[in-house]
Amino acid sequence: MAKKLHYFDFNGLAESVRYLLHYGKTKFEDVRYDYNSWPVKEVKEALPFGQLPLYEEGNKKLNQSLAIARYVAYQVKLLPSDPWEQAVLDAIVFNIYDFWGRVLAYIKEQDQVKKATLKKEILEESVVYFFSRFEQALKDNNGYFGGKLSWADFILLGIVESANLFLGEQIERDYPQVQALLEKIRNLQGVKQYIAGRKEYKLA
Repeated sequence: MAKKLHYFDFNGLAESVRYLLHYGKTKFEDVRYDYNSWPVKEVKEALPFGQLPLYEEGNKKLNQSLAIARYVAYQVKLLPSDPWEQAVLDAIVFNIYDFWGRVLAYIKEQDQVKKATLKKEILEESVVYFFSRFEQALKDNNGYFGGKLSWADFILLGIVESANLFLGEQIERDYPQVQALLEKIRNLQGVKQYIAGRKEYKLA
């Protein structure tokens, strides 16, 4: 069954899914669109809710990045079978996306003065608030959010790298547990090879 992942030609909300697919050695077509040329009318109109990413398996389509990531995680055995453990990881992932919401507001802001203020708030407040808690959770759970490798760890990597791209920072630098986890994932078989062959992401 043919599998395709559609997204822009940078990390954003799809890189976590790309990492999961490569970790699972899943054959898929990595369909990328030039962000500066978006929207492509015929593509956007064919999307279920007009937004990327989109994941396809045969004639089935799935939108929403977290739904896609969770589904792929199940396929590559990175989703726990216990409902409580699933819920704990879901909560972690939603917390990671709460942080991303702050970054998204910065990305969308057009006023440069307001944009500078938002960046300052992210770096001095949001990063400290969220990452101190991520750091403690990892410290308490053997270096992983769920005590062992799971999809939540991949979500953190994708969001940290995306935030760094847009902010021009290294937001994880003061958090050794977070840094260690990100490096472990980057060095996993499948992920490591993907990164080695991937072009460097740059904003136009």
